[in-house]
Amino acid sequence: MSNVSRVSTSKLPTEFGNYLIHLYKDNTTLTEHVALVMGEVYSQENVLTRVHSECLTGDIFSSKRCDCGEQLKLAQQLIAEDGIGVIVYLRDHEGRGIGLTNKIRAYALQDQGLDTVEANIALGLPIDSRSFDIAAEVLLELGVKSIRLMSNNPAKCGSLKSKGTLVNSLVPLKITSNSANKLYLQTKKHKLGHLLSE
Repeated sequence: MSNVSRVSTSKLPTEFGNYLIHLYKDNTTLTEHVALVMGEVYSQENVLTRVHSECLTGDIFSSKRCDCGEQLKLAQQLIAEDGIGVIVYLRDHEGRGIGLTNKIRAYALQDQGLDTVEANIALGLPIDSRSFDIAAEVLLELGVKSIRLMSNNPAKCGSLKSKGTLVNSLVPLKITSNSANKLYLQTKKHKLGHLLSE
């Protein structure tokens, strides 16, 4: 039995084109997640797909401390160019799963010189506690046969594959660093294994 249920659907015109927005509910945690779908993806192969972790500071406030918001926008641009694609937006993934309060606490430690991994450890928190199981179930419910995953994170690719999502290729999202996120991106590359040129 699936752990996710689609509860509502609507049209969503955006600056990057017209989507259908599907709201899903995790039947275990009751957390609501979103899938933005452009074009007809049912039974399609090699669908350009972004599985995106919620990031209030980056996605909403355009924070320069991370590359989250820029990755989300770039994913939407690439889907618009392709004319078909999916963005699965996972809630409760703030700060790689530590929550918004702890994320801001970790920011304060980073202001003192710690990197993102060191800050989480200093707070006694996991480095990354996210699960992508629900994303795999959403893609299955949408009927997507296989995807091209827009991500710099091989671990995300492996997690989706382990849950039955056929990932045919990894499409890197190249973001230019700035003075506020240079250490963040270096940490993602050297400590978390992300495929970055920083």
